[in-house]
Formats: sequence, structure tokens, C-alpha cells
Amino acid sequence: MTDMVKTAAYGGAGWSPRTAPLHQEIGGIWGACGMATEWSLLKAVLLHRPGPELEELADPDRAQMLAPVDASRARQQHDTLAQAYRDAGIVVHHVEPAETPPPNLMFVADLMFMTPEGAILGRPASTVRAGEERFVARRLADLGIPILRSVRGKGTFEGADALWIDPQTALVATGMRTNAEGAEQVVSLLREMGVEVVAVGLPYGAMHLMGTLRFADWDLAIAWPGRVPYAVVEALRAREYTVLFIPDAGEAMLGMALNFVTLGPRRILMAAGNPITQAFYEDSGIACQVVEVDELLKAAGGIGCLTGILEREARE
Repeated sequence: MTDMVKTAAYGGAGWSPRTAPLHQEIGGIWGACGMATEWSLLKAVLLHRPGPELEELADPDRAQMLAPVDASRARQQHDTLAQAYRDAGIVVHHVEPAETPPPNLMFVADLMFMTPEGAILGRPASTVRAGEERFVARRLADLGIPILRSVRGKGTFEGADALWIDPQTALVATGMRTNAEGAEQVVSLLREMGVEVVAVGLPYGAMHLMGTLRFADWDLAIAWPGRVPYAVVEALRAREYTVLFIPDAGEAMLGMALNFVTLGPRRILMAAGNPITQAFYEDSGIACQVVEVDELLKAAGGIGCLTGILEREARE
């Protein structure tokens, strides 16, 4: 009878131990993904093209939207947004749900937060959005992207409440959309990775951290005074960031001028129709590409909210 302990299955000479850490398997065993900065070269995104879920919404407020949305025009603008990413050399993936999803699935950034080793799956705070994470989880799995954690229990977490300061440091905010239990689960995982976490609270009336702060380069951040937490500005300045403050609150509120996506160092994709803020960015050395998204803005989210970041160029 064969001595089983000599076989590979039981640790014999043919046994091949798995010794590489997960981050070294990304792009090989696992699909290409990962980020640890908000500003380095953008390589791949996840979007959801709005479908029949936007048709005939009787009460926009009940759907957590600001005004009635013309579904056809919203889809056209979303197609233009996706093409803008492709024209910039960025790979665009779509969620492609197998059934009609809830009406806010297009705001993919809320449903995931990317790390160097894979994604943390969000758990939206409202009943209107409950379950959207299932569709994103399925698509991430199809793309071979590791899901490192799904927020559980009574925890809520939306990906727009977490941002990378640098590869060693992340911000995690609590507020209306991310509660203390959900934040602690995210913080715990990041600390397992050796990441320092700056935990902050959002002021009442701020939806997400993303809406108060964006990054344009390794040393340049843009913030909304009166909304960005004081501790965030202190943390950035302690790490040699210049923090600029938006010049026009009206454009930030109505035109979501701060809700941009950074394509690469000092290059951003922003909503058209914000001339004061765009000029301010350009005077600060930021190249601005604009796209019309005014119909999509009626759903209470901007370009940053619409964009799930799957991969950025790795930086030390």
C-alpha cells in the first residue's frame, strides 16, 4: 500500500507550498486591480449604465434623487462619460446586472473601496439601496478581483467615505452613510495590511467624504471649506500636502464641481458647466477634461460617485 505521507497530497516531495502574498498574485492568479493613491494614473474603472430602473420614477425624493431624471438623456450622458474614459486609455467595465436593479446602482463608487490587494465591498446605509452590493460583488468575482471583506452585522459602509492619502495612510469617515460599526470593520482590515488610518466624522448635511475632498496629485488636495473635517486638513498638511479650497460653493452644490475623478497627476475629468471652478483648477496647474452630466446630477451624484475605481498605477 502506498505510503500516503510521501505523496504530494499529504505533503510529500511533490508538495508545492503557496508562499507568495496576495498582492503578488494580482494580475496573475487574480485579475488586475488595486490602488493605494487617489491621484496616480487611472487604469480601469467599473461603471453601471442606467437601465429600466430609471424609467417612470414617480417620486424622485423616495428614490433619493433631487429631481425627475430623463432616463434616455441620462443614458446618453453616461455613454459619453464611459467614452471619455476610453479616450483617456482607461479600461471600462460595466456591472451588467442580470435583473433590474434598484435605481441608484449607477453610483458604483459607494459600493466598493479598492485596496492594493482587492476590494472591500460596501453595505449601503439606506433601504432604497440595500442589496446593490450583490450586483457589484458578482461583477468583481467575474473579473477575478478579490473581495477582501463584506461589511456585516449592522455595519454600514459606502466606498465614498474612504480615501487614500498615500500608500501607507487612508482616511475613513463616519456620518449618515457609514456608521461606527461599518467603519471599524474597514479600519480593522486596513490595519491588518499595515495601513495607518485617520478616522474622522463628517458634519451634518455632508453625504460622503468624497464630496468634501478630492486629490489632484501626491501633494495637492482640493477641499470644500465648512464641509471637510478639520482633522482631514491637518492630516494632509502634516504630510506635506497643499490644500486648496473651492472658490464657488454654488458650483460645488449644484454642478458637483468638486466631484471629479483624477485621471493622473494633475489631470482630472470633471462636470461641464462649472466655469469658475474649472478656471480655478486650471490656474492651479490642473488640466481639466469636461463632460456633460447635468441629467445624471439630478440623481444626487457626480462623476466621482458614478465611477468605481478598479486599478491605478502602483506608487510607493
